[in-house]
Amino acid sequence: MAKVNVRIKVNGEVKEAEIEPRTLLVHFLREVVGLTGTRTGCDTSNCGACTVLLDGKAVKSCTVLALQANGHEVTTVEGLGKPERLHPIQRAFIEKHAFQCGYCTSGMIMTAFWILRKNKDPDEKEIRRLLQGNLCRCTGYDNIVDAIKYAGKLMREEEQTEEEEVTVRS
Repeated sequence: MAKVNVRIKVNGEVKEAEIEPRTLLVHFLREVVGLTGTRTGCDTSNCGACTVLLDGKAVKSCTVLALQANGHEVTTVEGLGKPERLHPIQRAFIEKHAFQCGYCTSGMIMTAFWILRKNKDPDEKEIRRLLQGNLCRCTGYDNIVDAIKYAGKLMREEEQTEEEEVTVRS
């Protein structure tokens, strides 16, 4: 099979590679780019462990061809924070014990990020509805929902602090 060239912006950095046209985005991220935070759970779009953002929208990377992401921007869990400064969602998942085995965590975090970009103060019903495409066989979801609500609170507080700092500087 003839290979094709792709150019995908991953976590702010352009990645170019020659790949087989049938390469899934999840495999491109893990095997070509070397970002292993995105998990392969089912390869059928059922579990959500492979969730990433494609141009800001949560997608299951096991059902997106890397070729479809050509010329687009992908954000993975590695792109949210740094080890020395975790993103509020990552901090909230740790503080609220929102994982046990951890396999689904990166997909949950990316879905949470997508949820909180739209609404930083979602109620439990909305969170549970938007998490329906992500499976966790360990936690029962209560801690995950609590973590997302807490992350929204942290993000709102950070925004308020930033606004106050801008006001002080002005």
